Amino acid sequence: MVALANHSGRQLASKWAKTEALLSHPGLASHIPPTSKYSPQQLQHMLNAHGMVVIKPIVGSGGSGVIKVTRTSDGGYSFTHRERTSRYTSFDAMAGALRSRTSKRNYLIQKGISLATVNGKPIDYRVKYVKTFKGWEYRSLVGRIARPGLFVTNLSQGGRMVLAGEGIRSSLGASQVRSKKSKMREITVLATRVLEQRFPGISHLGFDYGIDRRGKIWIFEVNTRPH
Repeated sequence: MVALANHSGRQLASKWAKTEALLSHPGLASHIPPTSKYSPQQLQHMLNAHGMVVIKPIVGSGGSGVIKVTRTSDGGYSFTHRERTSRYTSFDAMAGALRSRTSKRNYLIQKGISLATVNGKPIDYRVKYVKTFKGWEYRSLVGRIARPGLFVTNLSQGGRMVLAGEGIRSSLGASQVRSKKSKMREITVLATRVLEQRFPGISHLGFDYGIDRRGKIWIFEVNTRPH
């Protein structure tokens, strides 16, 4: 089936704008990790609340610029960018080191989710959903397994793609495959309805989902120009 146009639909670069739209629907809000705009004060607050957070550019793709920040068991702090982890004895020292990385762009802070893993490597999922002349259609539902040593799963960062069913089976067990795929599709339909109402003209969506170790599905972000 032919899509309406190849990536000519409305583009929305701001992760914050899309997150706000999704949070407006109670059926979706429970699937979105606590998220706020970045500031050192907000970072400290969210670390105190959650222990681990992810910082990512409000405008950006491919996992570029994503940083994991953790409050360590010895009372210190660390942040990981790509394969390098830096450790600090105080929050102020860490926040100062982060400043050089976060001063040139606007960032979001999102509660870190402990993803289910395949052989110790985190896995998440990408659902591509495209508007055609006959309505919205699924184009793919795949898993992305992080390259050893990385916490981001993006294929551009060395992640490995597998069929979604294979990823769910390997990380959560065969009994979970049907229900988790069905739930991701259900959330995709609802979220698309909300986004299309808020942002008329969108036609290509890529949903990034994570499933945590307890089996809960989380929406990490939605791309309007999915690769």
